[in-house]
Amino acid sequence: MSVNKVILIGNVGKDPEIRHIEANNVSVAKFPLATSETYKNKSGEKVTNTEWHNVVVWRYLAEFAEKYIKKGNQIFVEGKITSRSYDDKEGNKRYITEIIADNIRLLGRRENNNNTNTDESKTTTESEFDDAKSTEADDLPF
Repeated sequence: MSVNKVILIGNVGKDPEIRHIEANNVSVAKFPLATSETYKNKSGEKVTNTEWHNVVVWRYLAEFAEKYIKKGNQIFVEGKITSRSYDDKEGNKRYITEIIADNIRLLGRRENNNNTNTDESKTTTESEFDDAKSTEADDLPF
């Protein structure tokens, strides 16, 4: 038995890039997510290490990302880690590790279209997108 599961809480580095694959009308969104770890070194100085994760979402979850996720949002992401390779413009082999998300939750405060703040969080999985548009989330799942 094996498990490929990742859970991240971090800040979105830039607005999601949305593409629509015309062959079968599928949406895909990509965005960077920063997670940070803070500790004190031997000298007692505060040190922060930031890791950047490439998050990819498909179909209805991509539409959710396009509508609700913006640069700076703090989000919860659940999914799996994948690695792939490609050839760049110069023909060099490049490798990339991505998080394929199947659950996203917006955390903290967010602004709605009327520029008023609300403490309610949005959550969705690919199969729950339609329900999540009108349902507010309760507590974190851990």
